[in-house]
Amino acid sequence: MTRFTPEELKAARDRLVPDVVAGGLHVLFCGINPGLMTAATGHHFARPGNRFWPVLHLSGFTPRLLKPSEQRELLSYGLGITNVVARATARADELSAEEYREGGRLLAEKVAGLRPRWLAVVGVTAYRAAFDDRKARVGPQGRTIGASRVWVLPNPSGLNAHWTAATMAEEFARLRVAAEQG
Repeated sequence: MTRFTPEELKAARDRLVPDVVAGGLHVLFCGINPGLMTAATGHHFARPGNRFWPVLHLSGFTPRLLKPSEQRELLSYGLGITNVVARATARADELSAEEYREGGRLLAEKVAGLRPRWLAVVGVTAYRAAFDDRKARVGPQGRTIGASRVWVLPNPSGLNAHWTAATMAEEFARLRVAAEQG
């Protein structure tokens, strides 16, 4: 993995990272916003401590552990990645409530156009802020966006100590089963 200097990471602040999307996906995973490592590399969930890629594999979504640089391979499995807020920051707490709300509005427009079976937001706090749903919990939501159903997954950041890779994989697998059933 490429090593970046603190200056290079700082220079990645506010960069945009292209989505990995296509119409009619089985699941569109939605992160909170790109971190600086993601922005520096251009690859989603690129920070070494992030458990997204291992959990995706452990849950059965991918037949092998993908590297962030292989993110476009997700499309061949009917999967994609986007973010609630597009701009990169060092920490999600740098985002304003307005950015979350506007991100939720733009995300709803994106989902309505792409029409994935499921939108999977990774991070219940981000989902609550983006969609003004303070009672949301991890799991399937009552909300739909067009024909797309919504599932909230635990945040795979290494900072989320409440969930282990194994317990996250169980929740991701619940979504995978639901997505396979249509």
